[in-house]
Amino acid sequence: MRLAGTRSMGALPEAEAGRRNMWLLIQLRWIAVGGQLVTIAIVEWVMEIRLPLALLLPVPILLAVINFLSLPLLRRRVGVSNGELTAALLLDIAALAWQLQQSGGLANPFTWLFLLQVVIGATLLRPWSSWAMAGAVGIALGVLSINPVPLDLRESHRADPLALYLQGSLVCFALIAVLLVLFVTRINRNLRESDAALASIRQQAAEENHVVRMGLLASGAAHELGTPLSTLSVILGDWQRIPRIAEDPEFADDIVDMQAEVARCKAIVGGILMSAGEARGEAPRVTTMRTFLDGIVADWQAMRRPGTIHYQDRFGEDMAIVSDPALKQVIGNIIDNATEVSPAWTEITASRQQDSLVFEIADRGPGFSRGMLESFGQPYRSSKGRPGGGLGLFLLVNVARKLGGDAEARNREEGGALVRLTLPLDVIAYTGEAPR
Repeated sequence: MRLAGTRSMGALPEAEAGRRNMWLLIQLRWIAVGGQLVTIAIVEWVMEIRLPLALLLPVPILLAVINFLSLPLLRRRVGVSNGELTAALLLDIAALAWQLQQSGGLANPFTWLFLLQVVIGATLLRPWSSWAMAGAVGIALGVLSINPVPLDLRESHRADPLALYLQGSLVCFALIAVLLVLFVTRINRNLRESDAALASIRQQAAEENHVVRMGLLASGAAHELGTPLSTLSVILGDWQRIPRIAEDPEFADDIVDMQAEVARCKAIVGGILMSAGEARGEAPRVTTMRTFLDGIVADWQAMRRPGTIHYQDRFGEDMAIVSDPALKQVIGNIIDNATEVSPAWTEITASRQQDSLVFEIADRGPGFSRGMLESFGQPYRSSKGRPGGGLGLFLLVNVARKLGGDAEARNREEGGALVRLTLPLDVIAYTGEAPR
């Protein structure tokens, strides 16, 4: 399941919605161009009703040229305004009015196509523009009543012009029905996409708000833990100097182990405070990608039995980066999860794909359930069944999103799970002189 971390999604703004609607109008205009050409061909050569082709044919050709010119412009545009949509619909109304004026005026049964323009305007445009469309249609109908070019009917058609009108009305009704179905279906699809985008940004906003609250809680806890950890370190140092403890090798080794764990806790606290922008220890520093990754892996290899963590460095040519404490912490969380469910074997792979770092952590544990994969990265969704679980993956997804990358998880065919982190290198790259 791929998480949308490449860019932040938001509810469709009016400009983006206008761009989608303009695409829809262009598609409908292609249908109108094809319909006009087919209708002209049938009337002229099948029904043998003479039409002023020199006046009618330039209109669909002009509409086709406008569509061809609009496509590259629309691809480069971020959005389309309500005024531009209004102008596009007015152009279509004017084209239809010209065609009808040259082929019978109000007596042409295809006059009902103006209703489609009114419906489209009422659906896509602002209220004032919708009324402007209705007014434009009214003006067009008034113009059609003034000196229209009558149709040159054959004798058989002149005997019963009402039958010809009814046939044309039936065709017009069928055409309007088909176009309305296409139009409404596409509008519904746009609305569903808009709703999905809105739901996504709301979910992302809720998650980011949760991250902020977690960050405040973690920062406060880190401040509170700093003092007792320092006290423990001092007490353990004093114990080491007690002769009775120093003479007991087993007890002395326990003291060393406890000091190492206290030092690790202090490092974690320092990392949390650095991520929150509060210096406690070293600030983020310039290093190299290989040094950064090797350091993370070496820390975990030192805490596990030899041979249980396998590291494959496929990154290629090294590069200077600015180390990110938050990134180091979330990678450590994922390694911790993998080694917990698969203590005998964990594989870590770092590679470079184009301009991105791809960091993969594979294990031979039970893998992810379907529900976990569907909700991957959401807080408190954990397969461990303990309160507060699932925050490691949640933080991974949000840190990746913050850095412009993404994260995904899947189950391996040979058993176990794989978590992949992809980050663009230009986000963490150091452009100055590389450290020696």
